[in-house]
Amino acid sequence: MKAAELLIKCLENENVRYIFGLPGEENIAIMDALLDSEIRFILTRHEQGAAFMADVYGRLSGKAGVCLSTLGPGATNLMTGVADANMDMAPLVAITGQASLDRMHKESHQYIDIVGIFDRITKWNTQVKLPEIMPEAVRKAFKLCQTEKPGAAHIDLPEDVADMEVNESPLFVQFPSKPHPRHDKVERASNIISEAKYPIILAGNGVIRGNASEELLYFAEELNIPVAHTFMGKGALPDHHDLSLFTVGLQAGDYIASGLAKADVIITVGYDNVEYAPEKWNPNRDKKIVMIDMSPAEVDAHYIVSVGVVGDIKVSLREIADKATPNEADYSIELRKSILREYETYKDDRSFPPKPQKILADLRDILGEDDIVISDVGAHKLWVARVYPCYKPNTCIISNGYATMGIGVPGAMAAKVLHPDKKVVTVTGDGGFLMNSQELETAVREDIPFVGLIFHDKSYSLIEIRQHISYGRKSHVNFENPDFVKFAESFGAHGYRIEGADELKPVLEEAFSRDRPVVIDCPVDYRENLKIMEKFGALITFV
Repeated sequence: MKAAELLIKCLENENVRYIFGLPGEENIAIMDALLDSEIRFILTRHEQGAAFMADVYGRLSGKAGVCLSTLGPGATNLMTGVADANMDMAPLVAITGQASLDRMHKESHQYIDIVGIFDRITKWNTQVKLPEIMPEAVRKAFKLCQTEKPGAAHIDLPEDVADMEVNESPLFVQFPSKPHPRHDKVERASNIISEAKYPIILAGNGVIRGNASEELLYFAEELNIPVAHTFMGKGALPDHHDLSLFTVGLQAGDYIASGLAKADVIITVGYDNVEYAPEKWNPNRDKKIVMIDMSPAEVDAHYIVSVGVVGDIKVSLREIADKATPNEADYSIELRKSILREYETYKDDRSFPPKPQKILADLRDILGEDDIVISDVGAHKLWVARVYPCYKPNTCIISNGYATMGIGVPGAMAAKVLHPDKKVVTVTGDGGFLMNSQELETAVREDIPFVGLIFHDKSYSLIEIRQHISYGRKSHVNFENPDFVKFAESFGAHGYRIEGADELKPVLEEAFSRDRPVVIDCPVDYRENLKIMEKFGALITFV
């Protein structure tokens, strides 16, 4: 068979069900081979949209999402989504077509060194110069991108190599076993936790990646220790549980931040430093830190662990919980009450435009516990993290490693492709929405009925907040928008505009009953952004 056909056989061997991407002259052999495959190719309108779809697909499924482009500008268009997957620890394999081998040594049309460019935004990448190495290249890409900590891999395939004949077969797929935590580390961690007066768990996305939410619940309940989540750890412990302190990472002086400030022992579980820097919650470097993870701790002056328990997170949590002495203090009860009071402040507010808290309260009322919210990046993301309760893993997806605007629409599409039986909505700002709104055509054509809820304020509001805090005025953050209802309808989608305080919930109910994509244009009162800054002090991190 041709090398391009072997590539597809190798992808089938990895149980790839979808490829997101665009055709080009240099990948036509791959496109032709796909005609004889059961893999569903979803043709997107921009390579960035394809990469974001693969990114979110990988994060939700734990299996590598796959995106495809041609060479040069097609490949560089993939880069933002690939980088997002790599920093958000989502497994992704990017495949790019490339110029033939005989023109790589000289100035040549559309040729650039894509492997060199992708080297800094992937865990591993390679160019297939001999068709015989295809099985090894594909197996290695999938193995590395799906192994903790997961990320992106890249395969570059020159067009002449793609057409070469080859007599090879896909390699047997093997998954490395998770290491068992060391006994002495478990003992040390148990002793530190038993001696703690005010321990707090900081749960990150690694809990969800490791399918360890049940074990985290067991650990927290057995030892009576409250749990704060990172943005990407939302849902690791249900927010309706008495030990949940919801989400941390918003601002200095916040309720949850003050709880971390009081803690004498911080137990990080599946925590990724890229999300929320240790200097923000351990500024004086005086906390005892117990780290429970699949990988050794990142080097950081504010993250010097007292003990690192490296191994299967599930096993580590259960073994430590069975050895440590439960905490007798109930210091988190009042803290949780304060958080809940604020969450419910505007639940029945009828002002218009609605406050972000009210919009998200209405959305929470409409969605079931298994339904999925994909947050784009912007001021609304702060509110999704802060006031949108989450009850199960992978039901609220926030990009907080690379924190990339434009992920919302394609991300929601990938979620709906993977979970067609669930309600899927992207909560997005008007700025982020228009960055990949062309994928509405893809959603209509491919029958992917997600809902896009736009927080409409004609501003890059997150930047505007920072400008006001830093300089007392704003600079070049305002813009105009199209008529979003007509815009959606022009693609064959449905469009709604919210014009009253009581309209959102019935519109959401109707939107989720539709069999086509829906766009909801909802104005938002973002004066709340500055109010919360005044209440809690300067922002630590916006994104």
